[in-house]
Amino acid sequence: MSKTKVGLCVCYDTKNFGSQLQVLATQQSVEKLGYDYEIIIYKKTPSPVFIMQSLLRLFNPYFVTGKLKGIKKRREISKHPEIQKLVSVRNKRFDGFVKQYFTKMSKPYAGFEALKKGSENYDTVLTGSDQLWLPQNLGSHFFTQEFVADNINKVAYAPSFGVSQIPWYQKGRTAKYLKRFNALSSRELRGSQIIKELTGIDATTVCDPTLLLSGEEWLTLIPNKRVVEEPYIFAYFLGENEAHRAETLKFAKEKNLPVVTVPFLDHFVECDQTFGDKQMFDMDSTDFVNLIRNAEYICTDSFHGSVFSILNHKQFVTFSRFSDDSKQSRNSRIESLFKLTGLEARHCSENVANIIDNEIDYYDIEEKLKNLRNESVEFLKTALKNT
Repeated sequence: MSKTKVGLCVCYDTKNFGSQLQVLATQQSVEKLGYDYEIIIYKKTPSPVFIMQSLLRLFNPYFVTGKLKGIKKRREISKHPEIQKLVSVRNKRFDGFVKQYFTKMSKPYAGFEALKKGSENYDTVLTGSDQLWLPQNLGSHFFTQEFVADNINKVAYAPSFGVSQIPWYQKGRTAKYLKRFNALSSRELRGSQIIKELTGIDATTVCDPTLLLSGEEWLTLIPNKRVVEEPYIFAYFLGENEAHRAETLKFAKEKNLPVVTVPFLDHFVECDQTFGDKQMFDMDSTDFVNLIRNAEYICTDSFHGSVFSILNHKQFVTFSRFSDDSKQSRNSRIESLFKLTGLEARHCSENVANIIDNEIDYYDIEEKLKNLRNESVEFLKTALKNT
């Protein structure tokens, strides 16, 4: 059988705007280079090996912490039926985006053996961007491409480890799967350093897939529309820091502008029940892009909130979602983005008003993005040619 497709290992079905948009950008970029593709669908099925692997993951503190966070969020939301109903509306919109934009899917591969056999349908398997190499994901054996045969081209485009250090007990296994890749890159400077430290391989630092497309290209892909008619400040927070919200409200009062929020995405934050003037639930990832496009200002702690603020030449500030000494910190992706674009000054801890109105030289930033984009496209082009 003649194989023509690139198989994409991507996190397409997460209820997260940034995750969905980077998958959309990944498939667009692969298609622009002239390749056919499909998203690989892996359906885990119970087996003795799967059960054993699942039990072993219970000893992974990162995995347990992630699961407990999700359980806590669902439990807290269940105490508020009116909020639960609204969140359900938004989740259906997330699902609707998947149906509209992710139409090239593989048949479901049920079980790991079927997945291994299915990898033979591709010349290249590409692990896409996002925090796919988090320590808690190691036991899934999917985004690490451990199911892909040795003779098939394996590409990593802009995945993130999400942490600044790999736990000592995972370093050996991490190095093992990394060495199987034919082309390695990372979204963060620290990610490329980790690959070098563990394998001796020089990985390329590339831009997030969402930055592979210019603002004009995003406008073609997702047409502009006003989601909120009046002028507003868009407050997009995924973290739990109440001080960040207070700073935003203080700034909004100074500007006499309403605050638009998207509450209860990653956490149930008590104050988010009353935070802001307009809370968005009936929205999808296209609305997320347009809320940024048409905002007067953006206050965020989100990587992709920052990315789309930059792409749309907005006045914005980004708060650190994690403390620098936290083992769970994922600040490195924003720090890398700002270092590569010269936007370190947009990092904010307090006094939003002292930063957000400072002029941003977007001409200079577009030049830096253009160079980074070109280097990243060249990496992807060369990696896929190995097919």
